[in-house]
Amino acid sequence: MTDEHTKPDGGLTAEEQAVLDEIEEQNVDFLRLQFTDILGVVKNVSVPAHQAEKAFTEGIYFDGSSIEGFVRIQESDMRLVPDPDTFAVLPWRNDGDSGAARLICDIVDTDGEPFIGGPRQVLKSVLDDAEEMGYSVSVGPEPEFFLFEKDDEGNATTIPHDNGGYFDLAPKDLASDVRKEIIFTLEEMGFEIEASHHEVAEGQHEINFKYDDALGTADNIATFRAVVRAVAEQHDLHATFMPKPIAEINGSGMHSHISLFDEDGNNAFADDSDEFNLSETAYQFMGGVLNHAEAFTAVTNPTVNSYKRLVPGYEAPIYVAWSDTNRSALVRVPDAAGVSARFEVRSPDPSCNPYLAYAALIAAGLHGIETDADPGDPVQEDIYEFDDEKREEYGIETLPPNLGAAVEELEADEVISGALGPHVSEKFPEAKSQEFSEYLTQVSQWEEDRYLETF
Repeated sequence: MTDEHTKPDGGLTAEEQAVLDEIEEQNVDFLRLQFTDILGVVKNVSVPAHQAEKAFTEGIYFDGSSIEGFVRIQESDMRLVPDPDTFAVLPWRNDGDSGAARLICDIVDTDGEPFIGGPRQVLKSVLDDAEEMGYSVSVGPEPEFFLFEKDDEGNATTIPHDNGGYFDLAPKDLASDVRKEIIFTLEEMGFEIEASHHEVAEGQHEINFKYDDALGTADNIATFRAVVRAVAEQHDLHATFMPKPIAEINGSGMHSHISLFDEDGNNAFADDSDEFNLSETAYQFMGGVLNHAEAFTAVTNPTVNSYKRLVPGYEAPIYVAWSDTNRSALVRVPDAAGVSARFEVRSPDPSCNPYLAYAALIAAGLHGIETDADPGDPVQEDIYEFDDEKREEYGIETLPPNLGAAVEELEADEVISGALGPHVSEKFPEAKSQEFSEYLTQVSQWEEDRYLETF
C-alpha cells in the first residue's frame, strides 16, 4: 500500500535531496530522528548520516510497544519517516569537522499508513479539517521556564540561578548571558526570536519566537525545550518546564496566540470595524474555545503539578471568560488589527504535548465556527475579586481544579475526544488517570509538617 511517505519509484523529492546535500556540506555524520510519545516526551533514534536516504525512501523501523501510549506488543513494528522541512544542524554538537543534525519524524504503521496514535499525526488531522473549512492556522507561543542550580553531585535543585524579577537587567538577571546563548542557538536552527526577558519569579525566563503554522509551531516547541535544556546543561544549570516548581510564586505558562488565515492569505480573524478588531469568525472560534475549555485543559495542562499553577493570585487564568485587558480571563484579546488580529489563550503550560494541545485547542475553535458559538460579552473587571454569586451572575465557569477532574471533562467531551482520535482518546486519559491515582496515594511534606505532631 502506498501513501504520502512511500514513493513507488524509490526516488527522493527535491526537498529530501536538498537535505542530503546539506548533510554533506555541513559534515554531518549522525542524524537524530525525533518524535514525541503521547505524553510529549521527545524520543530519538540516532542513525549514521549515510542512512538518511534510506530513512526518506523506506523509513527507519522501531519498536512502538516500547513507547508510552503507542501500541501493544503484538503490533509493535513501526517506521519513522523524516519530514525534510524539519532538518536542522545541532549547533552544540558541531565542531566544524563533524556534527549532528535532527529531523522530526512522522510515524507510519506496518500497513504504510500514518499512525493515528502519533501526536504529530493527530495535529495534522485537525489541520486537515481546518483546510477543508478553508483555513490555515497560525500559533505564536510564549513558553516560560526556570533555570535552577545543581548540587555538588550534579542533581537538579530548586535554587534559582538569579534573584531577578520581571524585565530586570544584570546584575540581578545573572542568566542574561545564558538566555543570549539560547537565542543564538535557536537562531542558528532557523528560529526567528521576537523577544526575551526575565519573568516575574526568581530564576524564571521567557523567550518568544515568531508565530508559524500550527504544525511548525508544535515542532518548534519540542525543539525549543531541547535547546534550552542543552544550553543550560553547558552552564551546569538545570532548565525545567515544570509548571509550578516552587510553591507560592508564579508558575510557568505557555500563552498561545491563535489566528486563522483564509485561502487568499487574509487574516480571517480581522475586522477593523469591530471594537476589538475581530471578525464574526474570530468570535465563533473563541466561543468554541470557551465552550470546550474544561475538556481540553486535561491536554493543555496535563500534569498533577499543572493545577498548582492554575490557582488565583499568581496571574494564571482559571476563569472561562474573555477580555481585552483582563489577565484573569482565559482568553485575552491584544490590541492588534489587520494581519495581526488574534487572541491569546492563557491557560496552556509548557509541560504539555504541543501537538495534542494545539490539536485540542484548534478543534474546539473549529467546532465553534461550525456551531456559530457565542463567546458572550467581555469581562473587564478582575474576576479574582468576584465572589461565587457574582461569577454565577456573569455565567463564568472555572477550569477543572485538578488533573482527575480535567480527565473526566475530557472523556465526556465528544468534540475534543474525537479530535484526538480513537487511539489517543483512550490511551491519554488512561495514562493521566493512573498518574492522578498515584498522586492521591502519596503523602507530601506539607502534610507531614501540618499533621504529624498535631494529631
